[in-house]
Amino acid sequence: MSTTNKNENKFERKKKKCKMCGTQKGLISKYNLGICRRCFKQNAERLGFKKYD
Repeated sequence: MSTTNKNENKFERKKKKCKMCGTQKGLISKYNLGICRRCFKQNAERLGFKKYD
């Protein structure tokens, strides 16, 4: 029997990416946003969040 890559891929974790820019760093997964902190800062008001001083 030969070994194949099937077993290796079976246990890999799916890497999460930002829905807007595709980066894997700085993700905000709370509230199922799935976007990075940079995209959140640019689009927070459009997403319905309010900015307080």
